[in-house]
Amino acid sequence: MAIVINGSGTVTGISVGGLPDGIVDAGTLATNSVDSAELIDGAIDAAHLASGVGGKILQVVSDNLTTVVTSSTSWGDITGLSVSITPTATSSKILVMLEIGSLSHTASSAKDMGVRIMRDSTAIGIGTTGTGMTAATGNHSSEAGHWNAMSGSVIDSPNTTSAVTYKGQAWANNGTWSINTRGSTTSGNITHSSITVMEIGA
Repeated sequence: MAIVINGSGTVTGISVGGLPDGIVDAGTLATNSVDSAELIDGAIDAAHLASGVGGKILQVVSDNLTTVVTSSTSWGDITGLSVSITPTATSSKILVMLEIGSLSHTASSAKDMGVRIMRDSTAIGIGTTGTGMTAATGNHSSEAGHWNAMSGSVIDSPNTTSAVTYKGQAWANNGTWSINTRGSTTSGNITHSSITVMEIGA
């Protein structure tokens, strides 16, 4: 016979002598530790989780770039790496991940380069001094065209339920920067870049 714990607090299906005295006593189970509302077809629903239990991914949005973007603009937008997400709650966190297949330059001298993550017009996940980058690289030789894979991420708290746009920007201290290629070529060995955002419930 199956052992059944009833909502009334009684247990059926255990024969006399089935459990030795003292195995289960009144102090073992806290009052109301499990009630009929907490078990729904064997599952515990979200309404009965302890306060503060979170971390569920609510939505994911991403954008991919497989073409070349070139610019001489200081902190110019990486066209094609931009996503919009509308948080479902003001308490949600947004995980932003920026992956750059390659960042290169055309200058024939030492060159520093960097990328950063933007929330609308605000840079996030950056250093607190200097140019303010999410990630950086450089080439301190006279050879042009060095390329470097780069990545950066940040957990943001936009505190809104309105649409928010996240995008990538690039920077170089001289010359022209290019994404997804070596130098400024648009043929051969083109890499892949992406930006992905995830809403995480608080």
